[in-house]
Amino acid sequence: MKRIYLKRGKEESLRRFHPWIFSGAIARTDDGIEEGEVVEVLTADKEYIATGHFQIGSIMVRVLSFDNETIDQKFYEHRLAVALDVRRCIGVANRTNNNTYRLVHGEGDNLPGLVIDIYDKTAVMQAHSVGMHMDRNIVAEALKSVMHDSIENIFYKSETTLPFKAELGQENGFLLGGSKEDVAIENGLKFHVDWLRGQKTGFFVDQRDNRSLLERYSNGRTVLNMFCYTGGFSFYAMRGGAKLVHSVDSSQKAIDLTNANVKLNFPDDPRHEAFAEDAFKFLDNIGQQPGSPTYDLIILDPPAFAKHKDALRNALKGYTRLNQKAFEKITPGGIIFTFSCSQVVTKDNFRNAVFTAAAMAGRKVRILHQLHQPADHPINIYHPEGEYLKGLVLYVE
Repeated sequence: MKRIYLKRGKEESLRRFHPWIFSGAIARTDDGIEEGEVVEVLTADKEYIATGHFQIGSIMVRVLSFDNETIDQKFYEHRLAVALDVRRCIGVANRTNNNTYRLVHGEGDNLPGLVIDIYDKTAVMQAHSVGMHMDRNIVAEALKSVMHDSIENIFYKSETTLPFKAELGQENGFLLGGSKEDVAIENGLKFHVDWLRGQKTGFFVDQRDNRSLLERYSNGRTVLNMFCYTGGFSFYAMRGGAKLVHSVDSSQKAIDLTNANVKLNFPDDPRHEAFAEDAFKFLDNIGQQPGSPTYDLIILDPPAFAKHKDALRNALKGYTRLNQKAFEKITPGGIIFTFSCSQVVTKDNFRNAVFTAAAMAGRKVRILHQLHQPADHPINIYHPEGEYLKGLVLYVE
């Protein structure tokens, strides 16, 4: 196995079990290391400290183990078995009314660069590093070994998540099976999963608990679900007894999928209508026409406004502008569920943006809940960067 040598003193973060090694910490490497290769990491004193995947870029090594062990199928089987035990412990992998959950959440499950979501009998696997891409077949074999008959299909979906400069020529496709059955169940509600063309792995599993909370607030309310994607919040609101639910997304494909999911759960229900329209334009037009609805429950769940630190300032302006419009339009006594899924936006960043929006709108606002990602998206205590989803439930006078 080839080796990478650290600069003196740069091993301290690894002694605290942080799973990333940045390029600036590396003194030299053995010749001929290929991107995605498993390497050993040594200190300046040539002491072993970690094993991980090598990659060209700012993060040059993603640590798989701090023990001197072989990275093979047995290694992946052990990590996957631990991940499955965690999901059984928190009660998402062994419920009759739920066959949808995240099995592997990258660094949170000590498998950096790997995401696996389970949708009934299908596992959707996604690599975010070249190393995990290179190991995809071993991971698939380990996954089948651990999951046994509970999965029959493994779909690999990494075309858009791998570094484009690596020029891997990756195509999405099945590594096992090939079922076209795309209906899964979350908390007793059915939904179609578009793992072929959809965002992420086909569904936003990370909002499951927050959708359940929204259901409790929906009875008798008029609901607006902005950036609805597959409509998850919409059909939870309908089950919660909402009077009217409007779903909005700029993508017509997302609206089609939302309508299909509503039809699965509430066929021919007149309470729901979906609109393919820009979010800001839709918010601007609320209340402009006689007889048009106003809303007393609004969900703001936009895509990541910032994927890197350079975009943080503009992202915060975007969150402020979006939330200000919602504060201006919501009726007195209304509830807003507002979120950021940008990893570079901290909880304080987001809260300050929403605070600014409330002040600019001149509304009195109370925080009812502070929200985050669910337990099947765990945060490695040594990797606080893994806390990406943050949200607020707000009461607006």
